[in-house]
Amino acid sequence: MLALVALAGCSFEPEEKIWEITGGIFGTGYHINVVLTDDRETLEDLSQGITKTLESVDASMSTWREDSELSRFNLKDDQSEWTPVSDAMFEVLAAARQVSERSGGAFDITIGPVVNLWGFGPEGRPQTIPDDQLLADKLANTGFRFLELDPERNAIRAERKQYLDLSGIAKGYGVDAVARYLESEGVDRYLVEIGGEVRVNGRKPDGSAWRLAVEQPDVQGRQVNRVVAMDRSSMATSGDYRNYYESNGQRFSHTIDPVTGRPVGHRLASVTVIHESSMMADAWATAFTVLGFEEGYRLALQENLAVYFIVREGEGFETRHTPAFATWLIE
Repeated sequence: MLALVALAGCSFEPEEKIWEITGGIFGTGYHINVVLTDDRETLEDLSQGITKTLESVDASMSTWREDSELSRFNLKDDQSEWTPVSDAMFEVLAAARQVSERSGGAFDITIGPVVNLWGFGPEGRPQTIPDDQLLADKLANTGFRFLELDPERNAIRAERKQYLDLSGIAKGYGVDAVARYLESEGVDRYLVEIGGEVRVNGRKPDGSAWRLAVEQPDVQGRQVNRVVAMDRSSMATSGDYRNYYESNGQRFSHTIDPVTGRPVGHRLASVTVIHESSMMADAWATAFTVLGFEEGYRLALQENLAVYFIVREGEGFETRHTPAFATWLIE
């Protein structure tokens, strides 16, 4: 279901308002704000276009749909032959490879079988925690180096049979896809948010920037840690405090380290990345969550990325950010 709402208190000129378009996709919700005049027909057309755009991404990249483009490749017994893929799929795979290489494998879309083993995929929570041998067997056949990309033909193949999982990057791509759609329709002032991944462009009717909250990593409720102001760019956050489960008194995060095959268990509670591409912000946030604070901070400086870390310290949290992130912070 979609809702069109003029946000109260946000209209400072009669001819301009902030309109909100909402719906659901990727197992989560989306909230899209656009700055437009009071044109219901245009808003309805935009709503339909946004739905079509997101459904196209879902039909291509979902592991939860057996008929998706991604699932069809995953189900192939022989992946050694070149398989043509859509432009959207190839763009995401190429970006995933780039982050994999630059993060030393901390981001790896071939880790899908291990993600499923721990119960964070379509198969659901396991009855028992995987033993070392089963984990080693699954892990041995993963690795982004086994997946080959041919940019001339927009085709892929795998040296070993792979199960690709794009959950760490596809949502960010969906945000970018909606932003591109809006701009193609002449909408150049917007905020697109899907499941916490955000991209903004332009300013609100009163000339102010969009304000976005960096959430405090608290499982008990939602609190603001810091606020950033943006009139362009994207922001993505990854953490271990929402999607997890406990078994025999042990806590298992949904973020899996592709090197060890185990859920991350370090002090880093949350990491937020600002990047011009929501797709890249999404992937980098996952990579830094895997790396942990010390290694992640060093890599963020090396890559000159805008990154904000929230680290557990005793009963509380400490924060640290790269110089590139300071530009966006509101004091």
